[in-house]
Amino acid sequence: MPSPILPISSNPSSSASAATTVVKAKIDADPSATILISSKFDPEKAIPITPVLPRASSYNSTSNVNNNIVSFANNHQQGFLRTSSDSSLALLADETPRQSISREVGHVAAETFYLSGLCLKLLSYLGVGYRWITRFLALGCYAMLLMPVAFYYFFSRQVRRSIIYGEKPRNRLDLYLPKTSQGTKPVVAFITGGAWIIGYKAWGSLLGQQLSERDIIVACIDYRNFPQGTISDMVEDASQGISFICNNISEYGGDPNRIYLMGQSAGAHIAACTLVNQAIKETGEGDSVSWSVSQIKAYLGLSGGIVPAFSYSIMEGEDSLHQFSPEVLVQDSNVKPAVSLLPPVILFHGTADYSIPADASQNFADTLRRVGGKAESILYDGKTHTDLFLQDPMRGGRDEMFEDVVAIIHGEDEAALAKDAVAPPRRRLVPEFMLKLAHDVSPF
Repeated sequence: MPSPILPISSNPSSSASAATTVVKAKIDADPSATILISSKFDPEKAIPITPVLPRASSYNSTSNVNNNIVSFANNHQQGFLRTSSDSSLALLADETPRQSISREVGHVAAETFYLSGLCLKLLSYLGVGYRWITRFLALGCYAMLLMPVAFYYFFSRQVRRSIIYGEKPRNRLDLYLPKTSQGTKPVVAFITGGAWIIGYKAWGSLLGQQLSERDIIVACIDYRNFPQGTISDMVEDASQGISFICNNISEYGGDPNRIYLMGQSAGAHIAACTLVNQAIKETGEGDSVSWSVSQIKAYLGLSGGIVPAFSYSIMEGEDSLHQFSPEVLVQDSNVKPAVSLLPPVILFHGTADYSIPADASQNFADTLRRVGGKAESILYDGKTHTDLFLQDPMRGGRDEMFEDVVAIIHGEDEAALAKDAVAPPRRRLVPEFMLKLAHDVSPF
């Protein structure tokens, strides 16, 4: 079926080489930058960090949204940030067990309130028609079925929540650290999905938990959502978060020479936009940058793409939509020098994804290869939009996409690959009937 993703504006040459596409068979597995030093958000208690490279603002924020809505969103989320920033490393060592439990319970309550607000915002934006109400209820049911993941996020000592990376609302990231501190670790900078409206850093909790078990640090970057911001703001936030990781991850045991950029769904689109725009900036004259595309070993995109009919306002109008389609942007002859700077691009997609069909990844990979980039797409037979990211990892056992991602990250580390080969199967987190039910009720 033809993809609803934004079409390519130019006609490809018939002699151009197509991107590599690997089809995976379905398997049944049964078995800025500041560091927060206070639990209460206080700008005066934030310590500025001078980046290795000079800091620069990537883009001018533009918005077509009513100012009253934006103001409400800013006030609401600023209030939340005062509560959500209590993962201060300075406090952890001095807490009594009772204080720790009290702090975590308060954090759970604040996060629950905030996420409920995000869902209501999504419903108000989509409207109250029968179709969207049923999808909203399905989303709530789906989230309840997958609640076991929340315990790890809220209570694990391996998670450093809400580290400040910038000055704007939502400029926070979560770090998932391996239990062993021996040697430096590869790093994944992850940008979560959420239809550009309900994206939130906690959505990467399951990925962060499982990659950290393989000795990989994961940084889940939060960003402003619509209507608090449009795509320019999201790209700006993502760029600042990546800059913070590139310039500061060594303080957390990460290897600044082994950083991988990854995104899922809308997050994959935002990450790709950020990467391409950063490459364009680096080919310009006089543009100062706070991080470099050369610091990214590879870009891993999971189930990414744009659905234009849904996102005109978010993408700042139909006329600007091409500017925020990496697939279209890289075909501009003026952008060709930037394409040569891009790292290898590997795109993962399920063939049964009806939210963003697999054509999106295949077309983007084809286009990148045609204009001189390094790209491949890997398809997983019968997998939906959420199977690869949620249901399969929670099923336990061997997860094919997860193993593919780990193999890419550990590709140059023979010792790590040897450990991966004998790693025990991951335990099941949710009974199979709940996963099947989640698969059936998922609105994505």
